[in-house]
Amino acid sequence: MMRTHCYRLVLSLLLTGIFPLEDLSAQSTRIAKLKYHGGGDWYANKTALPNLIRFCNQNIATTLMPEEDVAEVGGRELLNYPYVYMTGHGNVAFSPEEAANLRTYLISGGFLHIDDNYGLDKFIRIELKKVFPELELVEIPFDHPVYHQKFDFPKGLPKIHEHDGKPAQGLGLFWEGRLVVFYSFECDLGNGWEDQRVHNDPEEKRQQALRMGANLIMWSLTQN
Repeated sequence: MMRTHCYRLVLSLLLTGIFPLEDLSAQSTRIAKLKYHGGGDWYANKTALPNLIRFCNQNIATTLMPEEDVAEVGGRELLNYPYVYMTGHGNVAFSPEEAANLRTYLISGGFLHIDDNYGLDKFIRIELKKVFPELELVEIPFDHPVYHQKFDFPKGLPKIHEHDGKPAQGLGLFWEGRLVVFYSFECDLGNGWEDQRVHNDPEEKRQQALRMGANLIMWSLTQN
């Protein structure tokens, strides 16, 4: 994770004005979408991450590569990414080896954003117990720094898509006090990142989604 830690340091210096933007050009990094087994559509929200990357590069001074990579949940390449995005509507199944690999990634400094696309919830809760049997998903308090990075969300996770009348919740797993998994539940955050031709959301909702996504990216790059 040395490359990730170096990027976090440089980004922190950039955001405080110590480094000019051009000095970060050699520090371009990649983010990834998580590929998992079980039959769920891990590949959903195909236009979401490129749009989020573009927004971040334009608004929070990142120099992320314009397209996301695909990272296997059990692959060693997972350790190369400061931010990994997981989505889908259906079943998820982690083998013991995959769960162990994901745990190693997270306790080594990685960050997983799980974005329930309505249908993932009943499966991912079970699989997270394979990764961290000792931890429980908890609602992240509204004063947590993840809601107050570049953009301020004093009421927590914004509601992007309405399905069943329930409020959006930002849930998390904390390892030794550090937020390692952010679970956007009852929200459809990634759908708000998609091309407008895919989900014709009001521009206000799209901006809310992109800003919250930018906060998550910034958190993954600058957390201790």
